[in-house]
Amino acid sequence: METKQENKSKKRILWLLLLLLVSIGGIITYRYFTHKDEVPVSIVSGDFLPDGKDAQKISEEEMAKYAQAAVDASNFNMVIASEATVNEKTAMSELFIQNPPKNAYPVNVEVRLDDGKDLIYTSGAIKPGEEIKQAKLEKKLTKGVHKATATFSLYDPETKEKQGQVASGLTLMVN
Repeated sequence: METKQENKSKKRILWLLLLLLVSIGGIITYRYFTHKDEVPVSIVSGDFLPDGKDAQKISEEEMAKYAQAAVDASNFNMVIASEATVNEKTAMSELFIQNPPKNAYPVNVEVRLDDGKDLIYTSGAIKPGEEIKQAKLEKKLTKGVHKATATFSLYDPETKEKQGQVASGLTLMVN
């Protein structure tokens, strides 16, 4: 007959074998459900630029035309009379402002007094090829000589976004 000691030992071995079988079964089950088949990846190269065939370099004259067009578009000529006569009672002035046709940008001109920075005139949009010969000031001025600054704001004709600005001094003579 087997002793209790041998019986306990056999039970332990059986439990260990059972535990080992369950563990191995768990590992196999885990790998089976989480394993993904490896798919071979093949790298396909893209298209490459073919060798030149009929193209040739742009001539120096054509390149100069493109460069000049870019320079012309970036240039701006400001035209404003440095002095303007203003009627004290009517606030009408002989303010002369011009946006030459060669300019690429429409402009808006603001005139501010130098002493107090008060805005006395806004032109609204002046497109290339347009001019102002007379303008009514937005604020009446007292008789005498007033120093002012005219600020030309340049705008992109398509997006209407401000591209930059330039300024010029101006003397207003109020009679």
